[in-house]
Amino acid sequence: MDIKTLYDANIINITIAKNAFDALYSAFGQHIESWQHEVADRLANSHWTGTASDHAQARIRFLGTELQSAHSELDFIGKALAKAAEQFALAQSHLVYALDDAKTAKLTVAPDGTITWDKDPASANYAGAGAETTAIAISNRITAALNEADHADQELSARLNHFATNASNGTGLDAATVAADQAAQTGREQIPPAGTDPAGVKKWWDGLTDTEQQKFIHDHPDQIGNLDGVPSAVRDQANRVNLRNLIKDRQNQLANLGPEPQMYLSVADMNGGPVENPDYTAWKAKHDALKQKLDGFQAIQDRLDGKVDNGAGGPGSEPPLLLLGIGDQGQGRAIVSWGDPDKAKNVSSLVPGLNSNLAGVGGGDAATAKRIYDSAVKSAEDNKETSSVASVFWLGYDAPQLDGPSVLMQDRAEDGGAAYNKFLTGLRATHEGDPAHMTAQGHSYGSLVVGKATQHPGGLPVDDIVLVGSPGVGVDKASQLGIGADHVYVGTAKYDPVADAPSPGMLIPGWAAVEAITNPDGSWHGTDPASETFGGQRFSVADGTVTDSHDNYFGKHGKGGDSLPNIGKIVSGHGNTITREDPR
Repeated sequence: MDIKTLYDANIINITIAKNAFDALYSAFGQHIESWQHEVADRLANSHWTGTASDHAQARIRFLGTELQSAHSELDFIGKALAKAAEQFALAQSHLVYALDDAKTAKLTVAPDGTITWDKDPASANYAGAGAETTAIAISNRITAALNEADHADQELSARLNHFATNASNGTGLDAATVAADQAAQTGREQIPPAGTDPAGVKKWWDGLTDTEQQKFIHDHPDQIGNLDGVPSAVRDQANRVNLRNLIKDRQNQLANLGPEPQMYLSVADMNGGPVENPDYTAWKAKHDALKQKLDGFQAIQDRLDGKVDNGAGGPGSEPPLLLLGIGDQGQGRAIVSWGDPDKAKNVSSLVPGLNSNLAGVGGGDAATAKRIYDSAVKSAEDNKETSSVASVFWLGYDAPQLDGPSVLMQDRAEDGGAAYNKFLTGLRATHEGDPAHMTAQGHSYGSLVVGKATQHPGGLPVDDIVLVGSPGVGVDKASQLGIGADHVYVGTAKYDPVADAPSPGMLIPGWAAVEAITNPDGSWHGTDPASETFGGQRFSVADGTVTDSHDNYFGKHGKGGDSLPNIGKIVSGHGNTITREDPR
């Protein structure tokens, strides 16, 4: 495909061909209806019986199937032409706009795509000091437009050849062939349902044209951005669109709540005190829930816009920050990654725990994932390796909050574990080149989520597991996590109140507390991962204090000791070099 061919292409001819096939499809359908009425139905109602009748009836039914199959094939051809016309028109418009912008910028585009410009500031045609940057951008747009058209051309050619082969050898009259063609057609028009195996999603996505992919991103950013098996860069593109939509939607909902009602009624209760207005109570509950999510989404948008930590994660940030998931289910969902996990040699994914929320993802939680990234890069460099890291922060579930006993229950971990397993399976499916070295990390209640994720059929597709500040992972032995006890690493600060099993003075109703007290190696959710009984690889962390140790595993306050460097070693594939600590 070259510039002249695409620029001069008469797209209307494809539409004319499409209309002709549509007319043929319609006429053929009328023919089938007439044949059904005049031949098949008359024969069926003729009361003709016997061996000859049976053979005739079978042949008529078979012929009816062949006619319907041929009818469907004609429909597929018309749809293929319609799709091609749309794709060519879009590619042509992209080319025309790029050429028009080049002309406006006083750039000359040669037939082979070479761009030149007048560099003399004294000339009337001087293109300006930024001409080279503009030329590069326009050249990229022209190349993209030509690639769009080339892909559309190849796809149409392949599909028409397929249908022509079906027609010439008779397979187009076979119901099974038509069913396969229909499945392929449906796949090009529908997004795979939730729960589809990520490998199948990846295959579906790769089978779409550039135009079809962009249409799905534009029309359904919420689905594409959160579909495991879709490449990470695509999810980022879709989720950025969806994030803006979520922010705008929450802003509109807040505006539509109307003015704040009066807090109290004009009557007093039995004790003479104020009586809260039920309308205010309802309004306040809706307002606060909407505002909380809006603030969370906006915090993430601010991070992506570079308004946090001196631009870290904003445009041009190195490493880039990708938005791999965003949604308003439950308390809200958000997944961010420093670096592209589809390209990185070492991929870490951290599941947070108690009190994690949307607002934290855009702020301190993103910074935590960045510190893990930096530590893994340093470890690689210390080992004379070229660093290749992606560090994911995964809030894909409703983390327990300090507003009830949810941290004692395992239902959130069960749901989160299923989603986390599917997410990592998706990263395996979309990774380019040799499989990445993947590390699952769980902090606090997040370690229970990781533990539950390992118990799904096929296990968790990771090479190493890191558990820090863990209240238990739902199993009694590190070997039960499915990757070998020597690949399960545990960090527990001496004075971490969450990781410590409850003492009699900390009794909270529920089996977890009772079990922990009666079992010296017990924790809130099973055997203490830091115990010798559990059998994991214990690495050194700072003792900390009751008030700060639980948050220091990732160097948040600079008091984590060996914890973050050890985690960096594990993430970079050098877990054998950690500073060890004896189990409790």
